[in-house]
Amino acid sequence: MIKADPNSPMAFAATLPLGRDPESVRRRIEAMERLLEGVVDVPGMNRKVGLDFFLGLIPVVGDAVAAALGAWIVWEARNLGMSRLQLARMGARVGFDTLLGIVPFVGDAADFFYRSNTRNLKTIRRHLDRHHPSTVTIER
Repeated sequence: MIKADPNSPMAFAATLPLGRDPESVRRRIEAMERLLEGVVDVPGMNRKVGLDFFLGLIPVVGDAVAAALGAWIVWEARNLGMSRLQLARMGARVGFDTLLGIVPFVGDAADFFYRSNTRNLKTIRRHLDRHHPSTVTIER
């Protein structure tokens, strides 16, 4: 029997709570961000790439799927009661990433360097740390 690494993104995603409380939402958003931005280490560089980068290699459809997954993060942020300004900024980041993704090769480089989902996660963490302090976790 093959056992999965407990620190892998897929193992983390398999244990996610389905509740609507801020802690459950935080864990789901962190898992999605890790899946989209940090699944595979790039050899020779201190950089990780995720599903967002690989989806960007598929013309049109891949960018649409990556945009939908990024929009899901914004939707979860909306359910946390974040302000319209914060949601607009987060949506603009996903939209900008999607627009760059439409351009061949430029979009692939943008997915490597511009991490809209990571930036959105930082915004969500700041909101949760301020408004729901019980969800604060210590980063490794």
